[in-house]
Amino acid sequence: MSADRNRARMGSAASSRQPQHPFTNEPADQDEYSSRGMYHIILSIDITTSRALKLTMRRTEPTSYSSEGVRDQTAELASWALSDPNSLRTSSMGHRGQSFPENRVFEAGSSRKNRIAAAGGSEDYMDTFGAARHDVIQEVSEPVSPAQNSSPSHTPLQSSALTDMLRKSPPQPPSHDQQPQSPPELVVEDTSEHNTNERTPLLPRDHTNGGVPTYHPSKTDLEGQVTIKRRRLNSILPNAKQHGLSAFRTVTNRKLWEPQSIWENAIRPTAKTIPSVILGLLLNILDALSYGFILFPLGSEIFSETGPDGIAIFYVSCIVSQLVYSCGGSIFKGGVGSEMIEVVPFFHKMAYMIMATMGTNNPDAVRATVISSYALSSILTGIVFFALGALKLGTLVNFFPRSILTGCIGGVGLFLVLTGVEVSARLDGSLDASKETFQKLFSADTVVLWILPLLLAIILLTIRYFKDHPVVVLGYFFGITILFYIVVAAVPSLNVMTMRQSGWIFEAPQSGVPFYHFYSYYKWSLIDWKAMSQTIPTMFALTLFGILHVPINVPALGVAVQEDDVSIDRELRAHGWSNALSGCLGSIQNYLVYTNSVLFINTGGNSRIAGCLLALGTFGVWVAGPEIIGFIPVMVVGTLIYMLGIELMIEALWDTRNKIHKLEYCTILVIVLVMGLYDFVVGIFAGVALACLNYVVQTSRKSAIRATFSGAIAESTVRRHPIQRRYLHEVGRQTYVVKLAGYLFFGTIVAVENKIRALIEEEAFRARPIRYLVLDFTYVTGLDFSAAEAFTRMNRILHRRNVEMILSGVVLGEEIEKSLKMVGILNETPGDDAGPPPKVFEDLNTALESCENAMLITFKQRTDLLAQNYATHTQSMAVPEAGSSAAIPTPDAVYSSPRQTLLQQAATSTLTATNVVPPSKWNNFQQPLPLILQTFQDLSAHSEDFWFRAVRYFTRKQLPAGTLLYSRGDEPDGFYLLQEGILRAEYDWEQGWYAESIVAGTTCGELPFFAETDRSARVAAEKDCVAWLLTRERWRAMEREQPDVARELLKVGLKLTSERMGAITSYVLVTAG
Repeated sequence: MSADRNRARMGSAASSRQPQHPFTNEPADQDEYSSRGMYHIILSIDITTSRALKLTMRRTEPTSYSSEGVRDQTAELASWALSDPNSLRTSSMGHRGQSFPENRVFEAGSSRKNRIAAAGGSEDYMDTFGAARHDVIQEVSEPVSPAQNSSPSHTPLQSSALTDMLRKSPPQPPSHDQQPQSPPELVVEDTSEHNTNERTPLLPRDHTNGGVPTYHPSKTDLEGQVTIKRRRLNSILPNAKQHGLSAFRTVTNRKLWEPQSIWENAIRPTAKTIPSVILGLLLNILDALSYGFILFPLGSEIFSETGPDGIAIFYVSCIVSQLVYSCGGSIFKGGVGSEMIEVVPFFHKMAYMIMATMGTNNPDAVRATVISSYALSSILTGIVFFALGALKLGTLVNFFPRSILTGCIGGVGLFLVLTGVEVSARLDGSLDASKETFQKLFSADTVVLWILPLLLAIILLTIRYFKDHPVVVLGYFFGITILFYIVVAAVPSLNVMTMRQSGWIFEAPQSGVPFYHFYSYYKWSLIDWKAMSQTIPTMFALTLFGILHVPINVPALGVAVQEDDVSIDRELRAHGWSNALSGCLGSIQNYLVYTNSVLFINTGGNSRIAGCLLALGTFGVWVAGPEIIGFIPVMVVGTLIYMLGIELMIEALWDTRNKIHKLEYCTILVIVLVMGLYDFVVGIFAGVALACLNYVVQTSRKSAIRATFSGAIAESTVRRHPIQRRYLHEVGRQTYVVKLAGYLFFGTIVAVENKIRALIEEEAFRARPIRYLVLDFTYVTGLDFSAAEAFTRMNRILHRRNVEMILSGVVLGEEIEKSLKMVGILNETPGDDAGPPPKVFEDLNTALESCENAMLITFKQRTDLLAQNYATHTQSMAVPEAGSSAAIPTPDAVYSSPRQTLLQQAATSTLTATNVVPPSKWNNFQQPLPLILQTFQDLSAHSEDFWFRAVRYFTRKQLPAGTLLYSRGDEPDGFYLLQEGILRAEYDWEQGWYAESIVAGTTCGELPFFAETDRSARVAAEKDCVAWLLTRERWRAMEREQPDVARELLKVGLKLTSERMGAITSYVLVTAG
């Protein structure tokens, strides 16, 4: 539990407290309150006749914490434990009325102002308690920096040797783009010492009351780290001006135009990039032949001759993306841009949708609409990319499940394999499951056309498994091409024309067709905008799929090339520019290719010059024209397509088989089959639905129950009287704590409800009866409607068993409280089975304190009843022996229940313990002797004669509410025995925040006092208190005059410390559990 959250809850509780009766409105248990039957009947009649009015009033009032009055009851119960000792033995009416008046116990809900006025305190005593913190450490004003004050009258500050060394250390040489900056200065002031020398401590000795270290800001780090400033709009023009002037000076510098300088600065660096440029160019050509060539559905008659146009569109996309990335758009100087292979199936779907709407009677209109939809989708992708980067939402795409992306990759792979069959077999239409298609595929003259490329692709994948290098791929395809033409030349009956007619070589494009021929398809007057509008959902699906590549490829590329300053937002903006510009130029989507970029950079292309040269080379290949297509064997392109498709399917289905959960693998498999065999958009939505289902299943398997504790283990931090501690330890198992965690929804709440139902089943309830069920929401992040309804149902079920539900860790006004309030669980609901609303507490500690107080009230009632029975059946004032009380008749025996029996046994065993009930003669002693005897009765075996010698060393102190006893870091000035009231101790440490209540009959401040260490907590009087103080001077006197008493008191202090450490450890473990 964090300190901030605890303080927020305290503040919320203080601002929302409403007068109420914490214990009189709890559900009446017949077997526990039968002796007050008349009062129960009258109260029931009153509740029945005014239920409608109460319901209306409760619904209009805001929810408030039930912690109001809990602290008052704790103080009253502690005072009762320290009252007349004979109250535990006698049954005097006057004494019972004085020891624990009912009008004081059950008026815990009275107004805050009246209680404070009655105590003689201030209404704002809690504000004083909170504000006293600022009186402990005095703020020291910051001195003037020596570097900024040059006045001769100024006295220089004394500093340590380390500070002088840092000042005199040589500054780091500034970089070319960084102004010279001075190191930071650290001045440590110590008002207690003015003479500083080499033996002066580096830090002041008194951290609390001594000097305060003052840090003087500087422009740079001591280590010379460059401070990256955010560039604003008004700083762009000055930088542009500086860069322009720098470029002008460079151009006009005569020395740079000397032959040697030109060779060193221009020719030589450029020549080094030629191998990488050639490799990148070959990779672009292979990619163009593989999926640029099939950009349009070649199986359709309208697009049967658009293969060269698809390659040209591919080149334009590569050129645009390469220039954007290489001219400063990307952090990767040698990043390679290319067309997304995943766009091909989406484009085919868009083309078929348009053809289904427009028909095939007007081929020019169909081609114009299809190619325009391609370009428009690229512009849409660019806008979304740029918007995400400009709004710094790059991390948003990380919330998209990786399994969906993997499934889409597998679906693209399956699509490419099917497309490879379609291209290699030279089918007239698309590949479908018709009888004609199967007959065509397995005919004698066709089967070898698509089987041979498939075998070649499998052979290549096998070779790459043992030796994966780009040279292997390039050599393999060049070898296939050379071998093909060797066979054609060696066989007399074969020639290029015959092989082209048989489907082994692509048809040659028409002569005279320019390299920019695809621009002739853009005929704005022929576009069918209605048909194009039907492709908009597919465009968005394509955009969504394209967005997922950036957060995957960019970080992976940064790791591969050791680039540490990678920004997802910057790369998104670069992708936005490249895609938008590509669409405006009539081309398609592109992205930063991971594999090609790694190969290009590793072969010497890690420079922006190399990227620009690659774009220039790609432009040259585009201008060279598509004539080369007429000489490329079909099986080469088919092998490329098969290889890419099989690789993607291996990545999606084979590589993930033992790495992910079975449900996730099933999600990937379904996406692959739906996308490859049916529809890509449907496959994406199916993947999203399966991913959500998988999330629900996986999350439901993790229990929302963080931990469970019995009240005997999970105790409040209140320091209680020994009698009360013993009783609470025996009856604590009637309180059951369930700590919840995470987001509670319909999938996780089922296990919680089953757990609670199991607690109140007949056999389990008899073996372990519970009275209070505390549900802790400290680690709950939220809950849905189903979970909130489940808590309403649990409250009804628990009410039938007379078990009270208590909610802790609920912050008023936040999501959890609003969700519970919407379903009505915090409101009074009519009906016989509807139980009262559960009490709400700001933290678990207050909830446990309330439960303990309720059980202590029962303990007090049981004490009075036993005292009355003893007075009636015996004449002696002595306490009966253990076991003799079983024969004493009690009214509760008739209405016995498992919980009531446990309370009776615990109360009887606690009261009949010989070392708990104080002798009656203590009533005649003056304070603080009775207080010492009762506080130390479990810790020391000495009698009153021994401790009487310690009385004169204690001083009585009146502590009004709000009085600050001490703060953290103070010297221990005394050891306190609390007689009346309640103290509040707060431990505000760097590790966290912890608080405890110190009530009458307990001690305060023993560990720092006896150990002579600084105070570790801040303690103030929460109510008017009476305490007995043992000061440091009187302790020294006791050690001199009564050494045996001092030693015994020191032993008692050690035992108290051990008890406190055990309580703190238990609290920490329970809170963190």
